[in-house]
Amino acid sequence: MVEKYIINGGARLEGEVPIIGAKNAVLPILAATVINGTTNVISNVPKLKDVEVMIKILTSLGARVDIEGDTLIIDSSTINRVTLPEELVREMRSSIILMGALLARFGEAVLSYPGGCEIGPRPIDLHLKSLRQMGTEIVESHGFLYCKTDGLKGCEIQLDYPSVGATENIILAATMAEGTTIIRNAAREPEIVDLQDYLNKAGCRVKGAGTSVIVVEGVQKLNSCEHRIIPDRIVAGTFMVAAAITRGEIVLKNVVLEHLQSIIAKLKETGTKVLVDRDEIKVIGPEKLYPIEMLQTLPYPGFPTDMQAQFMALLTIADGTSIVNETVFENRFKHAEELTRMGANIKTLGSVAVIKGIKELTGAKVFAKDLRGGAALVLAGLAAQGVTEVENINHVNRGYENLYVSLNKLGANIISV
Repeated sequence: MVEKYIINGGARLEGEVPIIGAKNAVLPILAATVINGTTNVISNVPKLKDVEVMIKILTSLGARVDIEGDTLIIDSSTINRVTLPEELVREMRSSIILMGALLARFGEAVLSYPGGCEIGPRPIDLHLKSLRQMGTEIVESHGFLYCKTDGLKGCEIQLDYPSVGATENIILAATMAEGTTIIRNAAREPEIVDLQDYLNKAGCRVKGAGTSVIVVEGVQKLNSCEHRIIPDRIVAGTFMVAAAITRGEIVLKNVVLEHLQSIIAKLKETGTKVLVDRDEIKVIGPEKLYPIEMLQTLPYPGFPTDMQAQFMALLTIADGTSIVNETVFENRFKHAEELTRMGANIKTLGSVAVIKGIKELTGAKVFAKDLRGGAALVLAGLAAQGVTEVENINHVNRGYENLYVSLNKLGANIISV
């Protein structure tokens, strides 16, 4: 069933919100549980559509998964299949990282090309090229990838681009490869550090995550382990923008400050007050929002592409003109045309958007075309005058746990139908 949110705009948000575990950390870690063939206890797991899909994939491979609150107990000793179900792979792009995990454990993997948000081409050629370098034979036929190896071998891999998914896939494949694998120009995202922490608890030898050079020494045996997922920096960023766009005051609990520096810096440029205290952040929205001269998305530690849409919603009501340059994904301005339905003044050309701030947005019927764009429309609805209907909210549920419930606790007026 396709959900929609009906938002009565204009409420000033106030209160505290705990930040859930990170979607982009939990998915690769769930994939990694395939490798050790034993029991894994993963806590602080968010209740998201993408997590549901990953659990379905694991169980379809033969794993046993028990859910206790926000904890998953995964027994991967019973996995006896290497073919991923096509309909589930098409639902979620992150399923691609099971390729490295299955190759590490079984030397074989079969999957269709992955799906997910339509935010432009996200080629998996870096994944395939790297796994081939490690000794995998990959045949592409009728939309499927048939991967097989007689034994993965460590090697030096220079990534053409610091792709998060490719970095994770190589790490997973390298865990039990013969010898040492060195990844240069690796992605540096915090979620990769979390993956390294989990793997090392399970007996792997991974070092360098968070830097551009990661070294993985292959091991022969792994053990069971327990791990707690890091807080979601994109969910945190979204609530920070919610405070700013409604001129509200929100305290975020359970955050890692280091992960949010680029978001904090750009929020401050808009005149928003950000007060930090260990693992808490207080965000106070200003009476007058200033424009941002240039907001450019970049791989971590640059400004995250996953926060571009939310900031665009904020900048629609800033006092002046802002420029957004999207350098990570093509075709990631689909929310711009929906925001213009609400009165926003946005012009896009290729990877650049020019936003001329207006006094206020007005409620309208809009359509979420991807996960973060959907979140941006919800934020715009909070600030708009009148009623906003955001359709196709299923996209939003892929990355936010009951977003409307959390926002209503802060004083929003949202009905989910």
